[in-house]
Amino acid sequence: MVSILNKPSSLIHEICIEKVDGWKLFKFSESLQQRMEQLLEKKKADQLMAEEVAELDAIGELDRIFTHINAMMVAQDVDPRSDDRERFG
Repeated sequence: MVSILNKPSSLIHEICIEKVDGWKLFKFSESLQQRMEQLLEKKKADQLMAEEVAELDAIGELDRIFTHINAMMVAQDVDPRSDDRERFG
């Protein structure tokens, strides 16, 4: 049996930075977000193929990484509208 391994790094071209309520956050591209939603729907219907399970796992891992990094960035800066000179000057 051949094992297919999708790594989160294979999705690097699907990463973007988007400004949300004054915060610059890591986000999925629109196409990757849609793909994740499609895969989740197929998973709910118990219709995922082995390759899709691996793909969803990679997307899920990337999502967890983004969530953690975004939370760390927000926690370090309580006021997204202030600049470094105001906080450290």
